[in-house]
Amino acid sequence: MADAANPEPDERGKPARTSAAQRAERAFTGIIEVRGARVHNLRDIDVDVPLGKLVGIAGVSGSGKSSLAMGVLYAEGSRRYIEALSTYTRRRMGQAARADVNRVSHVPAALALRQRPGVPGVRSTFGTSTELLNVLRLMFSRLAGHLCPHGHRQEPTLRVAEEVPFSCPICGAQVHPPGAEELAFNSEGACPECEGTGVVRTVDDASLIRDPHLSLDEGAVIPWQMFGFRVQPQIAREFGVRTDVPWDELSDAERQIVLDGPEEKKHITVTTKNGVHDLNFTFRNARLTVLEELKRAGDEKRLRRVSRFLTVSPCPACGGSRLSERARGPEIGDENLAAVTAKTLDQLLAWTDTVPATLPEDMLPMARSLSDALRGMARRLVELGLGYLGLDRASATLSTGERQRVQLARAVRNETTGVLYVLDEPSIGLHPSNVTGLLGVVEDLLADGNSVVLVDHEPLVLRQADHLIEIGPGSGAAGGRVVATGTVAQLGADPASLIGGFLTGSERVSARTPAPAAKTFDHGTIRLNTAPIHTVHELEAAFPVGRMTAVTGVSGSGKTTLVLDSLIPALRARTEASTGGATSGGSGGGGGGSTGGSAAGGDSGPTVPAHVRAVEPGGITRVNVVDAAPIGINVRSTVATYTGIMDELRRAYARLPAAQQAGLDAGSFSYNTGALRCPRCEGTGQVTLDVQFLPDVDIACPECEGGRYAPQALDYRRPSADGGPALALPELLALTAAELLDRVGDLAPVRTRLEGLRDVGLGYLTLTEATPELSGGEAQRLKLVSELQRGQRGTLFVFDEPTVGLHPLDVRTLIGVLQRLLDQGGTVLVIEHDLDMIANADHIVDMGPGGGTEGGRIIATGTPRQVAADPDSVTGRYLAQQLADDEGASGSDRA
Repeated sequence: MADAANPEPDERGKPARTSAAQRAERAFTGIIEVRGARVHNLRDIDVDVPLGKLVGIAGVSGSGKSSLAMGVLYAEGSRRYIEALSTYTRRRMGQAARADVNRVSHVPAALALRQRPGVPGVRSTFGTSTELLNVLRLMFSRLAGHLCPHGHRQEPTLRVAEEVPFSCPICGAQVHPPGAEELAFNSEGACPECEGTGVVRTVDDASLIRDPHLSLDEGAVIPWQMFGFRVQPQIAREFGVRTDVPWDELSDAERQIVLDGPEEKKHITVTTKNGVHDLNFTFRNARLTVLEELKRAGDEKRLRRVSRFLTVSPCPACGGSRLSERARGPEIGDENLAAVTAKTLDQLLAWTDTVPATLPEDMLPMARSLSDALRGMARRLVELGLGYLGLDRASATLSTGERQRVQLARAVRNETTGVLYVLDEPSIGLHPSNVTGLLGVVEDLLADGNSVVLVDHEPLVLRQADHLIEIGPGSGAAGGRVVATGTVAQLGADPASLIGGFLTGSERVSARTPAPAAKTFDHGTIRLNTAPIHTVHELEAAFPVGRMTAVTGVSGSGKTTLVLDSLIPALRARTEASTGGATSGGSGGGGGGSTGGSAAGGDSGPTVPAHVRAVEPGGITRVNVVDAAPIGINVRSTVATYTGIMDELRRAYARLPAAQQAGLDAGSFSYNTGALRCPRCEGTGQVTLDVQFLPDVDIACPECEGGRYAPQALDYRRPSADGGPALALPELLALTAAELLDRVGDLAPVRTRLEGLRDVGLGYLTLTEATPELSGGEAQRLKLVSELQRGQRGTLFVFDEPTVGLHPLDVRTLIGVLQRLLDQGGTVLVIEHDLDMIANADHIVDMGPGGGTEGGRIIATGTPRQVAADPDSVTGRYLAQQLADDEGASGSDRA
């Protein structure tokens, strides 16, 4: 019998065409069917994803959530849409690779809002990225009072709105008001001095000289030494400059030649290992050396090297507004486009309400239309907590969470229908008070007929899902399976679910008991006093030594300014001054650099920021900022190389009798440069295939099957400490950290580092895991591994949102790690939105009450309970509920 899915074949033996009724019956089932998904660690899973609903995907870190959401649903949804386009178009578009899956049915065209949106270019601002500036330019081109060629201010007129030139009533000159494009700093309205960037870069002469007591021959000019122009002192001698005299003893004229001398050719004699040569060289002064290197700085690393010699300041011609004088001419009321663009979004909306009063009656319909369009575009941005941002704020300075929320607001404004939106941790950077706005955006997408799949850990978000898919149960090889599906209530009742209890309130994260209020400052106090800066008011803050402090507040309330821009650089300056330097840094190379200070060769340490009036270290002698920045830049940086385990293993294998007999040393066992690395992939474990019009495909190297080594490496086997079979180095590296522990127990340094990986919750990582591919939370915890095995007295650890991307169980593990740092004598400070982490802190410094100009003050301080009871604290309102839920969960545990 034939059915709708399998019609009877026709007389030629081919399947007959289905009828319209049959096609309609099976065309849309209301679900996306995923069958046999094997992307990354997904284990051939089958799962149904409801369409037209909010579907949450949960699971512990590394369980495979993003593999399902991004690697299967988004990859297939976007790929199939793009494949419907012409070959010519596809060649110019980024394309997702085909997912490793048996079948994905009924998947709509997909759009992804990624966890880490790309960092925009120098010309992008909050105003341009939200397209608010497009409406503002239109308002100023149509509704403003313009200038005639002789500078006479014109009254707003409907003729301008109709784009009709008119005569100035004062001088009779023709008035040609600029169109919207002529007011754009990325186009015709750009300031000619800064070319629309708003800033100018000038060489800081003080930074060019390493030590004024050194002569040019001794390398006094840093750029000449750094960028390979070591013959410049000889050329300078041809200009009459004494190169054997200390810099501070040279005449002003001699210094001027070194800093800004002419590009003239001079004949000099150069001695090399190949003999003596008479050559003509062009003199390149110190300033020009820097500026030419700046032109060649094509990547971030080279730009950082040059930036140490540059001072970036607002453009003097446009005042940093990016606009030309003509573009700054039109005024609505008494404000021009530059002044209005400098307003925050909240201030802009208030200004919009005043516009009609500046216009004649016949222009009011157009004014209302444009004002309504602006308010409509801004509404969701405000609800997402971005009202504190100025329209002229450079997009590159926005946080990851801020950029993602801009993406979300634009998605709603596009009013699509029938699209699958895949959101990767949209709650990143969101204060609990902004979660309502996020859910409002999602509701708008659903109301327009779209489907939303989001990967998240935040219970406040997941509780609102219509359907949940939990991946796990563990991480890496221990994950990749469907643990549970259903509603919040169904997961809460499912004993296999690890997230259900946190959603229903029967499970809590609490992993430590905060210190009593009376004993919080028993071990000492770090004190900070600052003058007003940006939107942050004058502050006096105290942080307890030997305790965990959480700095909280809505986005833009001043947390970063207080901690990263004030406290940390001030402490570093004080501690390095007292210890002679080398006391600060990032964990394992991952920490943030010092803020402020001289760039003159690195001989002087950081300076206390000008706005910091006083800082008392309270016994802190070392500052360690542990950030979530990716580790390394390519697949050659792995967990094994970063932790130092690789060096120990290479030495261990080089000690094998067979290796010594073959003349191999530790370097031979390096997969990056050693004699045993795979010649096909050169030790990367993968090769890239060029498939013409389709995107390049990275596959496991067919020679080493991703193991990075040549077959000869398998000849050198080391006995396992647990009595198991002897393993070659490629086989050892393929194991997870947890699996390796017993097998290399005889190598004490390796065992110690593996235990550290396990203790920070990263035991599921394989040693060849590429570190740039780790999540932000994984990167932070990896940077802590080396810190767990030593005393930390006098050390301040600073974390910027360490719970990003962490499941509640992972948050519990992280809190345990932080407790170990405290037990070892350290002090911990976290900038945080996560209520579980905040509830486990000893002390809270809550900033606000709002963002931008509405924030910048310390609203409440004290223990979690004290802040929860403070009526002025926005954070406290949500914290009170969190503490009540924790008590309820504790009571049910006791019951």
